[in-house]
Amino acid sequence: MTTTEDPQTAPAVDPGPLIRLTIADCAAKVLHSAVSLGVFGALAEGRPADSAELARRTGLHHRMVPDFLDALAGLGLLERTEGGRYRNSPLAQTYLVPDSSSYLGGFVELTNETLYGTWGRLTEALRSGEPQHLDPDKGGFVGDRHKDPAKMKRFLAGLDAYSDRMGAELARRLDWGRHSSFVDLGGARGNLAAVLVRAHPHLKATCFDLERTRPLFTEHIGGLGLADRIAFAGGDFFADPLPPADVVVLGHILHGFDTGRRRELLGRVFEAVRPGGTVLVYDRMVDDDRSDPERLLSSLHMRLVSPDGSEYRVADCRSWLREAGFTDGTAEPLLGTHTLVSAHKEAA
Repeated sequence: MTTTEDPQTAPAVDPGPLIRLTIADCAAKVLHSAVSLGVFGALAEGRPADSAELARRTGLHHRMVPDFLDALAGLGLLERTEGGRYRNSPLAQTYLVPDSSSYLGGFVELTNETLYGTWGRLTEALRSGEPQHLDPDKGGFVGDRHKDPAKMKRFLAGLDAYSDRMGAELARRLDWGRHSSFVDLGGARGNLAAVLVRAHPHLKATCFDLERTRPLFTEHIGGLGLADRIAFAGGDFFADPLPPADVVVLGHILHGFDTGRRRELLGRVFEAVRPGGTVLVYDRMVDDDRSDPERLLSSLHMRLVSPDGSEYRVADCRSWLREAGFTDGTAEPLLGTHTLVSAHKEAA
C-alpha cells in the first residue's frame, strides 16, 4: 500500500543544497571536458562564435552542444550574447586559454586525471585508514610522472601559473630589502623563485628538491635566463644539510608529514635560517575551529595520498615554529585559498 505525505507535514528543510552537493562533480567534469576539447582556445581571439561554429572548431556533437555551452555560461566560464553567440568570460580568458602566461588548464587536466580515481576510493580509505594513491610528492599529483620527463614537465607547467600568483604575493608580503638570499624548499623547477628574484633583483635563490628534479630545473631556469641567480641543491629534507639563507620558504611541504616530522623539519629550517632571517610557511591550513569545508577537504585529500600527511591548524603551525626557536609569528590569508605564516630568527 502506498501513502501520500500530507504537504502540511512535509519537511520544512529545503533539500536543494543536498542535491547540489550530490551532483557537484558534474560541474567539474564540464570544465575538464571544455579544457580537453579546446573550447576556450577556440574563443581565444575574442570574436564570439555561435554553437555551430564552435562545434566545427572543437569536434562537439550537435546533439550535445546547446546544453554543454549553456552550462559553461551558467558556470561563469562563457558569456552568451543576445544573438546566441559565445565568448570566453574574463575568468576563462585569463586562465584557460592555452599558451597564455597565466594558463591553468594543465592543472585542470591533472585533477581530472588524478583526483577522480583517488577520491573514488574514499569509502575504502575511510574503512581501512590506508592511503589510496601513495605519493609523498606534490599532493598526489606526481606519482610515477618523474619517470617520464614529458609528463613531469606537463605537470610543472600546469602549476607555473599558480606559482606565478603565489610568487607575486610573497614578493610584496615581506620586506625583501632586508634580505639578500632565500631557499625554496621543494622548489621543483624554480618557477616561484624566478618570480621573486625578478621582483627583487638583488636576491639570490636556491631551490632545494629531490635530485631527480635537477634536469627540469636546469632547463626551465636556463630558459628564463636566471641561472646566475637561482641555484639548485639536490637532497632529502631530513637527511641532507639545508642550504643556509636569510629566508626559507616552505610551500605545500609540511602537509606531507606527520606532526613529529614537521617539528623535526622546522628545527632543521631554524638552523638554516641566518640570524635576523625569516621563515615563510604556506599551505591550505585548517582554520583553528575546523569549520572551513574546503580546507578540511584538502586535509582529507592529503590523507588519501600519503600515509602521514594532512593539513594542520594555523595555531599548531605557529606553535611548532616557536618550539623550533622562531619568534614573532604572524598568520594572514593568502590568495583566498591558503594561509601564510611567517616568523623570525633573532639577530645574533
